[in-house]
Amino acid sequence: MERNAQISGIGDIFALLAGASARPRYAFLVLQLVADARGKAGPIISAGGSPMLLRDWLCGQLMPMSSQPARRAGLRARVTAAIAGELCGDPVRDAVRIDQAVEEQALAVGTANVSRAISDLARAGLMTRHYAGYATNHENRGGGRHAVYVVEPDVLRLLRKPVATPTARRPFAPRQGELFAA
Repeated sequence: MERNAQISGIGDIFALLAGASARPRYAFLVLQLVADARGKAGPIISAGGSPMLLRDWLCGQLMPMSSQPARRAGLRARVTAAIAGELCGDPVRDAVRIDQAVEEQALAVGTANVSRAISDLARAGLMTRHYAGYATNHENRGGGRHAVYVVEPDVLRLLRKPVATPTARRPFAPRQGELFAA
């Protein structure tokens, strides 16, 4: 679903995402995180003073959304069963190994979710992506190249638009104890 018409509000962004994504709210959160002042992010950003790939940072920012105890317990049980042959029998070392494996699995799922959301945003025409990295900017991934995401200018303008605050209106009927002055 390519965007043909100019969008005029946040509602239009949601409508486009609803048609292009199975998870439009998640895709909208990704769009909000990517939309910096320039409308361009990646491939490497500075997070806490250290360089980090943009997709990994996005995954980390959205990870609290998926931290449901029941789901995490189920993931932990599946990972424990999968690596049972690699465990040494020491409860402390095994717990550390299981925690690492659970975290790796959660990050893999999270980065896949971010990539899916970015594809949905590109399909909706709200952003574009290209790849940059090792030797030169390049349209195709691979060879040490990583994604750069660019939010369309009209979408960026809407995301940065200040929200109008309602003005205080005097109610039609006076409150008890007040005189109504016309």
